[in-house]
Formats: sequence, C-alpha cells, structure tokens
Amino acid sequence: MNYDAIVVGAGLAGLTAAAELGDAKKKVLIVDQEPEASLGGQAWWSFGGLFLIDSPEQRRMGIKDSKELAWQDWLGSAGFDREEDEDYWGENWAEAYIKFASGEKRDWLHKMGVRFFPVVGWAERGGYLADGHGNSVPRKRNEQTNGRKSFRFLRY
Repeated sequence: MNYDAIVVGAGLAGLTAAAELGDAKKKVLIVDQEPEASLGGQAWWSFGGLFLIDSPEQRRMGIKDSKELAWQDWLGSAGFDREEDEDYWGENWAEAYIKFASGEKRDWLHKMGVRFFPVVGWAERGGYLADGHGNSVPRKRNEQTNGRKSFRFLRY
C-alpha cells in the first residue's frame, strides 16, 4: 500500500493531523500502540473532555476567562525555567495551543460535527488566583458522545 503520510499516534494531535491531511485529499496511515477500542489517546480516557478558552458555555455560566488568564494558568503549572534550551519548543507549543484553544479550535471541531454539553467542568483544578498549579477557572468541555464523534471521519 502507498500512503502520502504516516501519522504516529492516534491521540488528538495525531487524529487532527490525519483529518487535515485527509481534507487535503492525502492518503494517510495512522499507527498507534493502543487497540481500536482506545482510539483517541488521552481524549478517550478523559471521556472527550477538551480544553477551550472563553467559550460560549463559559460565558453562559458567568465564567470570566481569557487567553491571558489561560496563559497565566499554564505558566503556573509548566514551570518553564530553561527557555534557552529544553523549554524553548515546549513554551512555543504552549503559546500556540493557547491561541488555538481560544480561537479556531471550537469552530474547527464544530465544522467536523462535534457538539458540546452546555456545561463546563474542571480539569487540573487549581486555586482561584491563577498563580499556581492548575486552572483558575473551569475550562473542560465534554462533547455529547464522550469523544467518539470526534473520530467519526476515520475509515477502517
């Protein structure tokens, strides 16, 4: 068999890469260490819980969130202290992810048919001060099929 791309890992990052490649009409092979029943990596284990920032669900519940607050929370947990070497790419990835989670992530998922329960929960709960480990506000959203619909684009 010939493939245009091989994606190693069937977690959200791998499945996102595969979806984008599929949208570009590329033939993709996904390989993962887990069996088909566990497809989705950490998303499977978290029952489809996703990190979104300043979402409609948060605003409806009166939760005040922002990209800046999420970044402050992230820094409180990450402890980036080796920016010249070991933390350089991790911090750059974190900044890009915060931008994605506060912008196009929800719209991208919505276009793929993912719908969310109208409540927001805690993941990595921290204090309310945004100066230590964890989230200072609830940011975890569960999609309505507990993660399975997120992967509906795959063909076996």
